[in-house]
Amino acid sequence: MGTCICPIDAQFFDQVAALLTPPTLPQIQEYFEVLEAKRHCSGLKVKPDAKHGKGVHSEVNFQEDDLILKDEMLVGAQHSSNKIDCFVCSFCFRFIGSIELQIGRKLYLQELGVSAVDGSGSSDGIGCNTSSEKTRIPQDTIQSLMNSNLQLPYSENFPLPLVVPCLGGCKEAYYCSKSCAEADWDSFHSLLCIGHGSSSPSTEALLKFVKHANETNDIFILAAKVISFTILRYRKLKAAHVQREGKHDSSNQFDSCIFPLLLEAWKSVSMGFKRRWWDCIALPEDVDSSEKVEFRMQIKDLAFESLQLLKEAIYDKECAPLFSLDIYGHIIGMFELNNLDLVVASPVEDYFLYIDDLPVSQKKEVENLTKPFLDALGDDYSISCQV
Repeated sequence: MGTCICPIDAQFFDQVAALLTPPTLPQIQEYFEVLEAKRHCSGLKVKPDAKHGKGVHSEVNFQEDDLILKDEMLVGAQHSSNKIDCFVCSFCFRFIGSIELQIGRKLYLQELGVSAVDGSGSSDGIGCNTSSEKTRIPQDTIQSLMNSNLQLPYSENFPLPLVVPCLGGCKEAYYCSKSCAEADWDSFHSLLCIGHGSSSPSTEALLKFVKHANETNDIFILAAKVISFTILRYRKLKAAHVQREGKHDSSNQFDSCIFPLLLEAWKSVSMGFKRRWWDCIALPEDVDSSEKVEFRMQIKDLAFESLQLLKEAIYDKECAPLFSLDIYGHIIGMFELNNLDLVVASPVEDYFLYIDDLPVSQKKEVENLTKPFLDALGDDYSISCQV
């Protein structure tokens, strides 16, 4: 691909610039003071500094084991390759279903020949076979695990929340509770759902976007969630504005008169430090410094391809500036610079460790039932959820 040109960048130059203008120190202070009050962050203060940026400061002496902060992430997504190994809530990433379902689902996908691109697990020395020596489990046994017709010994000591389906009927998102399903739907998923109840103008285009992200870089999924979050928040703010001020007819076109609502919807995203992705991404070891410019252009072209697919799927004329390549690049760059990996320990690993720690008098009989499943999983039994 040659140099990519996004017409939205030129058409909405002023609005894009306004969205990307860093907030002032007083604006940052005000934003976090409101957030601290909502989160009841006793003893913590976020203080912006012109030289070092934002910092979290303690105002009390915390004791060992004190809970310092409990908060929701702005946006998160399970790595696409990890979905094969870990069946978790699509909003809070808690493992769901049952120990039997977790094991059965993984073995079922294993039998289909599906494997994680970068899945990794290490033996804990509890007697499981390596991946090359995996035992095969009959299909009817796997189905019995998945259908709750077969219960493993002591699995009741590791209860997991029931599986709640997506509100839009897709088969990609599942949840640990109705509240998580509703929160994800209201915040992100209603625009990104590929089910019959999706708000996306084109679920076919959305499938192409997801396929492209899975084949190239799943950081695009995070960027899509940010744009979806902002659009949905904008719509809520606009509905409240219309109810308060009276009917407003924008003919589904971008209207500068209500641009402040888009700025408000974007506020939480504006607080993150940003640079364009293709400017801040680290140069891979196999790319020579003489090829740096070409590499960064390839990254920019890749982002443009992703953006075009996303635009076909969820474009909203009233939020047109969000589909600027400059905005998209800064969103991805924000994750490149600020992302934190979240690892959720697997209850399947805990289960097999529990079995291994049973008294010898109980262990032999129990392992006659559980060891074939452990051997079938191999080293993959211990893979955690990776977000």
